[in-house]
Formats: sequence, structure tokens, C-alpha cells
Amino acid sequence: MSWSGGKDCAYALHTLLQNNDHIVAALLTTVTQGYDRISMHGVRRSLLKSQAKSLGYHLEEVLIPQQCTDEEYGYLMGNILEKYSRVGVGGVVFGDLFLDDVRNYREERLGRIGMKGIFPIWGTDTAELALSFIDLGFRAVVVCVDTEALDGEYVGREYDRSFVADLPKSVDPCGEHGEFHTYVYNGPLFSNGIKFKRGEKVLREGRFYFCDLIPLDQ
Repeated sequence: MSWSGGKDCAYALHTLLQNNDHIVAALLTTVTQGYDRISMHGVRRSLLKSQAKSLGYHLEEVLIPQQCTDEEYGYLMGNILEKYSRVGVGGVVFGDLFLDDVRNYREERLGRIGMKGIFPIWGTDTAELALSFIDLGFRAVVVCVDTEALDGEYVGREYDRSFVADLPKSVDPCGEHGEFHTYVYNGPLFSNGIKFKRGEKVLREGRFYFCDLIPLDQ
């Protein structure tokens, strides 16, 4: 299961499990070396591990360098996937929704090692998905905002009906174009909620606002 810690992969996992026709071997997450955080989302590694523990899955971390090139990413990810392929894992589950170029990229890379991509929520209306995610009882916080698409004031907010209603019409309700990213801390798949407090908000690269989440004792 390709796992960023955010809402789309959590909803994809939930949907996959409803069908009861796959066994999840592990959660697969890229972590940026030096920062010790989930790549792109900026969430601390300790909170990632708390997610995996609450969900009850093995966590497979792929450590990538800062300013990782596509070639480096492909090599590092390929090594991990080949390891799973050798023991009989046949595919990787993704929470992608509608970007054809992203899906084609994933399927082409997986095809090189004889694996397939599985897309449980592909083609789902994103406005409906956003509200369904919330109504199912999932809880998430917005941890990263791309200020070229959305005002930085949105970072750190709860991903709830109020947040979705406040989004400009130009922004996808699920942030599928990278407008924002989330961290899921509770929901129907979790054995317990993840406890944290909101910390400093920081602008990186003159573009991305991150809200630090500070773990609290579980």
C-alpha cells in the first residue's frame, strides 16, 4: 500500500478492505533523509510509525535523499518493490484519483518488475469522496499547502466540512493537483487515535507552508 499518511491513501485502503479480495503486506512510505519526515507532507517519522502501529500493518520506509532525482527515486523504490515481488506480492495500491500521467507512470514502472498498480478510488468524484471520508469518521489535519494554489492560512486546519466548503472553486476538494496535503490521525481503520499538537508553521522554498505536528505521549 503506497502510504503518504494522508486522506486519499487512507480512503483507498478503506475501500480496498471493503472488497476483501486483497491482503496488504505493508505500508510503503518515502521518508526524506536529513529531515526525517514523510516526503512532501513534512510529517515527523514518529507520527508515521504511530499510524502504522494503530492500523496494524508493517511499515516499509524508503529513505530518499533531499533533492532526489527521478533516477535515484526509481532505483531506491525499485529495490524495495523487487524484494516484495520475490516473495509473491503482486501489486501496489495507490490513492490516485484522476491524473492519467501519474497513473501511467506508476503502471509503467511497476510493469518493469512484473507488478501491477491497484487504484481502488480511481475516477471517484472528488467532492463526494471528500465528504464521504469525513462522514465515515476519518479525521485529518492539513499539514502542507502550496501557496501558488491556496492561501497559507489553510495550513494546520482540520480537514472537515468547513474546510472543504471554504476552498476556492479552483482547488480540488481532495487536493489532487498537490494544492494541499493531510495527515490522518483517526478513523474507522485505526485501533486508537494519534495524539499530537500543532506546532510552528513554516514557509519552505518560498512556496510551501508546513504545519509541524508534535507527537504527544500515546
